[in-house]
Amino acid sequence: MRQVIDTIRIETSGQRLYEVTRHVRAFVRQSSIETGLLTVYVRHTSCSLLIQENADPDVQVDMLGFFDRLVPEGMSWLEHTLEGPDDMPAHIKAALTQTSIGVPVANGAPVFGTWQGLYLFEHRHQRHGRELVLHIIGE
Repeated sequence: MRQVIDTIRIETSGQRLYEVTRHVRAFVRQSSIETGLLTVYVRHTSCSLLIQENADPDVQVDMLGFFDRLVPEGMSWLEHTLEGPDDMPAHIKAALTQTSIGVPVANGAPVFGTWQGLYLFEHRHQRHGRELVLHIIGE
């Protein structure tokens, strides 16, 4: 059993979904692991990870719209407001989604469905440098 770990940095420029599938595929290919488990982990509390459809960009628009309606900015009862009106809603959105995703690896590639892509879901308006830790274990 072998393990490989790496960190990639994704520069964001506001709230949206940033597809990272190609980075993940390249990491798995370079690992030379044929069968195993890939874990992707985001090292932040105001963004998250999603596996979502990557064929129709309207899906991304609808995901953003849904989460903005579910957790809107300007909730007057929030205590954590020092970092701006989008910060605490970003933490809530991250808590409702996930910061770690496991993806099976077979035949030297992540096993995504036909229309699936892996996304960094940025919940803040400002630019950020986000770090994703990629860890694969297998043979």
